[in-house]
Amino acid sequence: ARTTTTIESKTNMMAAAPARTLLRATATPLHIGGRTSVWTTRIETPDGKLVSVTTQTQMVL
Repeated sequence: ARTTTTIESKTNMMAAAPARTLLRATATPLHIGGRTSVWTTRIETPDGKLVSVTTQTQMVL
């Protein structure tokens, strides 16, 4: 395992989720380089309603 730090993080909130709803988070790499990686994470309700999208850039230390 390698240690990383966040260079940039942006989250867009699309909708509220009802209390006590089990949510699903799916992280997908958009770019994996030697020193940096860019990821997008989608959070959805069980019926597929989009709650939020986060894009992060990570740097390997």
